[in-house]
Amino acid sequence: MAHVNHPKSAAKRHRQSLRRGERNQARRSAARTAVRTAREAIAAGDKDAAAIAVHAAVAVLDRTAQKGVIHDNNAARRKSRLMHQLNTIGTEAAAPVVRKKKAAKPKATRAKKS
Repeated sequence: MAHVNHPKSAAKRHRQSLRRGERNQARRSAARTAVRTAREAIAAGDKDAAAIAVHAAVAVLDRTAQKGVIHDNNAARRKSRLMHQLNTIGTEAAAPVVRKKKAAKPKATRAKKS
């Protein structure tokens, strides 16, 4: 394949995007790990340990959103779900909610015009 003469700025942008991608991936992974750790602590049922884990996860999610790795609403949604799960420790509602899929409605068929 022939050499294409791209501008230097394009090469620099590419290098920057690769570095940022690695950084973002590490931050996203840290957020997922923190959330998973918090969920495991909640599942164990120890409210004090779960509260500490949720607090740490909230901090990581806030930082991740602040850096622009995830959207602010995405972080808010995850924090809300974690807090809800934390607040239901010791009650019957502690089990995660499983939503049933809606049954597919049969499509209405049109009568053909003669």
